[in-house]
Amino acid sequence: MSTPAIEVWGLRREFRASQGLFAPPRRVVAVDDVSFSVPAGSVLGVVGESGCGKTTLARMILGLLEPSGGEVLVDGKRLVGMDRLARARLIQPVFQDPFSSLNPRRRVRDIIAMPLVAQGNVTTSEIGRRVAESLERVGLSTEQGTRFPSQLSGGQRQRVAIARALVLRPRIVVCDEPTSALDVSVQAQILNLLAELRRDLGLTYIFISHNLAVVEHVASEVAVMYLGRIVEKRESEALFRDPRHPYTRALLGSVLTPEPGLGVPDVGLGDIMPDPANIPPGCRFHPRCPACFAPCAATGPRITSLEDGLVECHLAG
Repeated sequence: MSTPAIEVWGLRREFRASQGLFAPPRRVVAVDDVSFSVPAGSVLGVVGESGCGKTTLARMILGLLEPSGGEVLVDGKRLVGMDRLARARLIQPVFQDPFSSLNPRRRVRDIIAMPLVAQGNVTTSEIGRRVAESLERVGLSTEQGTRFPSQLSGGQRQRVAIARALVLRPRIVVCDEPTSALDVSVQAQILNLLAELRRDLGLTYIFISHNLAVVEHVASEVAVMYLGRIVEKRESEALFRDPRHPYTRALLGSVLTPEPGLGVPDVGLGDIMPDPANIPPGCRFHPRCPACFAPCAATGPRITSLEDGLVECHLAG
């Protein structure tokens, strides 16, 4: 197996949520003891419902949130306490909305140059050369580099965001829903571009998405999150062919089909929605699980290793 580009060990993040003037704050566990490693040059897809902790996990990896516990390592180096400029050279983000993530008052070439300017040790001529290189890599012209974001299409703006992420030549790119704000035809172009850049530059992606079809297409491995924990992490082909956790099966069963008359699929999860401020005892999925049995409500499941990954479920044993 390839050397891990990034390793996450026991990562945890808690928040305090106010309940009013006289009530004590609630403890909300957004990410709870998450561990994984991603081999160099591969793609880890992270999926799950809204509120399961995907974006919080990404923000901790990027250094935008301090973890409550655990650590992140890149090439064996601890990122906690690392200088922010050094961290930026290793990991860069591509966010969901390419319009709100770009400064509307700056020209495209200046937006792409900002990470280099922030480093403070790159000459003006080198900045110009690397900006031009990044524009070319993502399929934009020099003339488009003189425009403002509002003068570009949604797909072109996302190419600018990708060029900005790559200008520092990072090892890891965290993609948080990078295609969800785009038209379907443009999504395919951006996904093909990301795949091409990964091959050419040897990048490692952490790819967060609600779109299971997109994740199946791009990911080498898939991690399924529920209420802050990874409940299944396996090779992409195996997970989509034979999901082992009941929640993973429910997620795959919830995908809408284009066939008329089928309506919204019933995945058997009931009306109970997960609440990170009130995590149930035992298996945290058991109030919604159609396969729940006696041990699930009392005892938390252990992680079971499989040939192609792992699953956290009593039924896996």
